[in-house]
Amino acid sequence: MEELFGEARRAADDLYQLRDTYFPANPAEKISELQRKSDLALSLLDSLPLEQRRLPIQRRTYEFLRGKILDVFPDYRKEAEDHLSKAVKLNPSLADAWLCLGNCIWKKGDLASAKNCFTLALGKGSNKEILCQLSMLERRMAPGSENQAEIVEESIQHAKEAITLDVKDGNSWYNLGNACLTSFFVTGAWDHSKLLQSLKAYQNAEKDERMKSNPDLYFNCATVNKYLENYERALSGFEAAALKDPGLNAVEEVQKIVDLLNKLESLLKGQARAKRHAALASSRAADNLNPSYKRITIDILSEGLNKAVAIVGKVLLFVKHESVAPLYYLVCDSNQICYVLSVYGISNDAIKEGDQLTLLEPYYRHVDLSWKGKIRQQKGKT
Repeated sequence: MEELFGEARRAADDLYQLRDTYFPANPAEKISELQRKSDLALSLLDSLPLEQRRLPIQRRTYEFLRGKILDVFPDYRKEAEDHLSKAVKLNPSLADAWLCLGNCIWKKGDLASAKNCFTLALGKGSNKEILCQLSMLERRMAPGSENQAEIVEESIQHAKEAITLDVKDGNSWYNLGNACLTSFFVTGAWDHSKLLQSLKAYQNAEKDERMKSNPDLYFNCATVNKYLENYERALSGFEAAALKDPGLNAVEEVQKIVDLLNKLESLLKGQARAKRHAALASSRAADNLNPSYKRITIDILSEGLNKAVAIVGKVLLFVKHESVAPLYYLVCDSNQICYVLSVYGISNDAIKEGDQLTLLEPYYRHVDLSWKGKIRQQKGKT
C-alpha cells in the first residue's frame, strides 16, 4: 500500500513539474500531455484494491491525491474540488489538501473561499508554498477594492514571510518581485523604489537553478527593466522569455521597445527642424526660480541625479507609445538643445505641447544602444 501511494505521489509531483516547465509552441500539446500523464497517475491510484481505499488513513490519502491530479489543468474541475473537499473533511490537519483545495476553488472565481482555505492551511504551520499562494491571491483580490494598496502590502508581507522560511527558495523571491511590481502600479506608477525592490527580488530568484525553467520570471524581470528604462536588459529578458515560452507575448514586447526607441531617435534627429518652433525660455521663469537652484542647460548635466540645479524647457511634443510608464516628451532647453523627458506618476494631460517646464534636480541618462541592427544610438534622456 505504501509503495503504491508513494508511486502515485511521485506521479502527481511529476505531473506538476510538467505543468510548470513544459511550454510548447502549441498550448494544446501541453494540455494533451497533461491529460496523458494524469490518466497514468489516476490508473496508479485505481490499482489500489477498493477495500483498501476504504480504510480511514488510506481513504484520505486517496481522495487528496486524486483531487490534486485532477486539478493540474488550468480550468476548474468540480470533480477535483469534490475529492479535495473529502480529503480535508477526513483529515482537517492536512495542510497540502487545504492548499490544493484553495487553488481549485480559486479557479472558479470564489476568491474569498480560496483565501479561507489558505488561511486554514497556514493554521497547521508556516509553509512557504502556502504563503506564496496567499500572497498571489491577495494581489488578485486587490483590483477594485477600496483598500487595494493595503491588500497589496499584505501580499508583500506574506511574500517576505515565505522568504524567511527559506532564503534560497527562488519561487519565494519571484513572488516577492511580483508583489513589489504590483505595488508600483497600485500606488500610482511613480515610485522607483518599488521597481528596484522588484528587480532585486527577481535577481535573487534567478540564483535558484530551478527557476531557470520559469519563463514568467524572465518576462516580469524584463518588464521591470523596461519601466526602469534599462532597455538592453529588457530586450534580452523578453527574448529569453520568448525562447522558453513562445505563448507569451514577449516578441511583441521586444518590437514595442524597438519601435519606441527608433521613434525617439528619429525625433531627436529631427530636432533641427523643430528648433524654429521652440521659443527661448522666458525670463519670467528664471525670475521665479528658487535661488537655491542653479539654472543650467541640458549639455551641462552629469550622469545620474543632478542636485541643486534646474533646467527650463519648452515641450515640443508628447510621444505616444503603448507602455503604461513612463510618459515621454520631446523638450527643448533655453539653448535650443532637444532631449527626451521621461515622467512617472502623472496623467497623460498633465503636461501639454507648448508648456514651459522647470525641472528641479533632474536625473540624466545618456542612452547608447544598438540591438541586432534594429535600433540606432539613442541620446539625451532625462
